[in-house]
Amino acid sequence: MDDAIRKADVLIEALSYIRTFRDRLTVIKLGGSAMEDSDILQATLQDVVFMETVGMRPILVHGGGKPIDRAMTAAGLKPRKIQGRRYTDDETLAIVIRVLLQEINADIVRRIRDLGGRAVGLHSGPLQCLFGERLKLPGSDGLPVDLGRVGRVTRVDRAMIEDFCAAGVVPVIPSVALDTDGGWLNVNADTAAAAVAAQLQAEKLVILTDTPGILQDKKNERSLLRSLDPQGCRDLITGGIIDEGMIPKVEACLESLRAGVRKTHMIDGRLRHSVLLEIYTDHGVGTEIVRSQ
Repeated sequence: MDDAIRKADVLIEALSYIRTFRDRLTVIKLGGSAMEDSDILQATLQDVVFMETVGMRPILVHGGGKPIDRAMTAAGLKPRKIQGRRYTDDETLAIVIRVLLQEINADIVRRIRDLGGRAVGLHSGPLQCLFGERLKLPGSDGLPVDLGRVGRVTRVDRAMIEDFCAAGVVPVIPSVALDTDGGWLNVNADTAAAAVAAQLQAEKLVILTDTPGILQDKKNERSLLRSLDPQGCRDLITGGIIDEGMIPKVEACLESLRAGVRKTHMIDGRLRHSVLLEIYTDHGVGTEIVRSQ
């Protein structure tokens, strides 16, 4: 009986959040262990199906860095990074498209359907929803650096995504975009998710990472910073607390806040059901980044 009462208490705690976020859009960026570990991915997608079932409107955006690296190695290609971006020539792009669309995206859609949810991959023909242009980054000499077929999102088909969400279907979006000539561009998944959240004016952007969130001391998981504002994030970047691969994730959160997203979260994708724990409990499990008061 005590166990049953505890379960009822959990449901009651979640009730106010279910009411608050009903019919609100939440963009979830999948990456890291949340995609590499099959059991963890399954738990995360159970969270997504739960969210849709109780009336929240989840949207998934995913990359696939490690599977792409493995596919490139199998093809005899060596991954090359420039300023943290994967240099993408034609051979690399073909692998990126195959892995993201035909393997990862198809698998996520199938898993959601197997869990009793409804999902659709938005990436081909009339279902393409991300459009962009080539990304140009300045080099040390001030001249643009050639990144190949690497891009940034400039437009999102907001109406199509909203239509699927309203129909109770979870959009699953790979981090690639089409340019004006109809060619593919490889897009960083964090920035793609931020662009989707921004252009849809989502309630939340949730980024799954391989850390508990933002840590004051990277060696101490108990130093988790539960809430930050943009200035606090910039101070941590300047001080070297936020560094390396965490910087583009935080910058993606800040960009989405500037565009009107109400709240962003960085949570541990290795933790089973971390999405539900962050959104539907009083204390959460990661770091929330909110607008300055």
